[in-house]
Amino acid sequence: MELQRRNVPFWTLLVVFFAASVRAVFIEPLQALTSQRSLAESATRLPCRYQSQVGETVVQVTWYKELRDGTKDQIITAHFSDGQTEFRGYVNRMRFQSDDPIANSALLLPNTDESDDGMYACHISTFPNGNFERRIRLTVWVLPISSLEPVVLVEGQPFRVAASCRAVGRPLPVLSWDTTVPGKSQNRTSNEAGSISSYFSLHPLRSMNGKRLDCLVRHPGLERPRRLSNQIVVHYPPDASITATTDNWFVGLDQAALTCQTSGFPVPEDVTWTWRGGALPEGVAASGARLTFARGLRLNDSGLYQCSVSNGVGVAKADYKLTVTEKSQRKEPLAIDSSTLIIVVASAGAVVLVMAVVVALLVRHHRRRSQKLKKQLNDKTEQVNTLSREASFKRLNSFSSDPRTQSEDYALLRTDSRMKNSQASMERPVYRDSQSTLGGRWAPLGVSDVDGRPGVWHDEGDDVRVATSDPGMDNLRRRADSYQESSNMSLVLDSGLPSSVLPMKVQPDDTAVPRTPSDTCDKASPSEDNWCPPPPPPPTAETFADGPDGGEDGDEEPYQLSQALTNHFYYSNGVLRPRPHANAILMHPNGQVI
Repeated sequence: MELQRRNVPFWTLLVVFFAASVRAVFIEPLQALTSQRSLAESATRLPCRYQSQVGETVVQVTWYKELRDGTKDQIITAHFSDGQTEFRGYVNRMRFQSDDPIANSALLLPNTDESDDGMYACHISTFPNGNFERRIRLTVWVLPISSLEPVVLVEGQPFRVAASCRAVGRPLPVLSWDTTVPGKSQNRTSNEAGSISSYFSLHPLRSMNGKRLDCLVRHPGLERPRRLSNQIVVHYPPDASITATTDNWFVGLDQAALTCQTSGFPVPEDVTWTWRGGALPEGVAASGARLTFARGLRLNDSGLYQCSVSNGVGVAKADYKLTVTEKSQRKEPLAIDSSTLIIVVASAGAVVLVMAVVVALLVRHHRRRSQKLKKQLNDKTEQVNTLSREASFKRLNSFSSDPRTQSEDYALLRTDSRMKNSQASMERPVYRDSQSTLGGRWAPLGVSDVDGRPGVWHDEGDDVRVATSDPGMDNLRRRADSYQESSNMSLVLDSGLPSSVLPMKVQPDDTAVPRTPSDTCDKASPSEDNWCPPPPPPPTAETFADGPDGGEDGDEEPYQLSQALTNHFYYSNGVLRPRPHANAILMHPNGQVI
């Protein structure tokens, strides 16, 4: 057979076939090829751990590094019986992490170097299952080493580099600039050296001096960009000016001085003073930027003073023309003696105190006067209110209730006229609503009855006669007196008087007994002003043939109105007046309470 021709043992082929059918068990790494990163100058661990099966024995563990030409370098070997062996070039640089490399075969690099970057293989030899391997690609990162070099600029120079930034690292870093000044950056890289450089250029101006120009370095191994702080340096020539302590230079002025104000970068330190192009006068000393007159001024101190400064970039000069006069050009303020100042302050305080007392007295006086005027106003108001109430009662007792519509004489004449017409109409009384109309007319002047009343003509067809005081006339007079009260309402309604004179409704009093006209009149001493009409006679069939109960119309209103007027009003001098009552409330025609 073919196998026998090649003299290959049969049992060897059987072992190989059996080993190919067996699957290795790695705890770490799980995959056959993995990648791992590490930083230079730090410890690195390459994992490798094999778990043997039942009946299987790990004979040897070997770590290799694959070179770029395809060959392998042995790093370290551990045999189950012969122990560990380190190979040249890796001694003291790499070792097993565990004291039992057969059980845990991880490789440890205590101080990783950039040259350690490459492919590593962990080879496991077992019996009877054969060999197994795990490969790890190690990438070593080198943190960037960066630097910044500023350039000193001078104002007026052309466009040029202001600062350069360089960084070396693996992988290649990224550089950028952080500034507010206008300019342009340019980068240059070197892959072989693993470095990068950046240059920032601008036009130098004095306004740029001290401005920020920072370089930022970015790298995967850095959590945040690394900042290299820097400020632009621009040198520019100085400027000079002279300031004086006063502009009034006169003979005898003490402690006079001149100061040379300078600017520039670098700041000028050397200041030179001259007077009229030469040395300074006697008694005048210069100390840096300050020129001091140690004595009183003299007329011959006048002249041109000049200061000169330099800072290596340029020179600046400033002039000041000093003119000394014999007398001061200003009016100096008069010195006030301390005693005079005390007197002035005390006088001002006394004046303020007196003014405060006067103001307090005036305020007190005006307050008392206001209270007095307020009291007088209240008294006057009370008097006016009292007079108003008295006037209201007087108007109530007068014959006219509304002085705005008619005068007292006119109301009196009108009321008397109505009374006469009512008395003259007692011949033929007829009830019409609230008025009583009496027939007849007055007799000629001079004709009267036995009681002194005017005679009345009675018309009976063509027979005209004058009423005389016979017995039959007494009954007629009583009827006239009875109907007179009924005519009072017509007097009130037809006289044009306002409604305020009408009787108000009186609240009923359960304890009071109704009064009659005879109760309120003083019969013992009758007078003209307090006249009370006699009580009306009781109605009879004879006197009231046409009366309230048996009249033609059967209307009781005139009789009730007559009774109401008798209870609440009385006649005085021909005027209808209200009777006084404790609960009476009178209203003025304009709506005010009287």
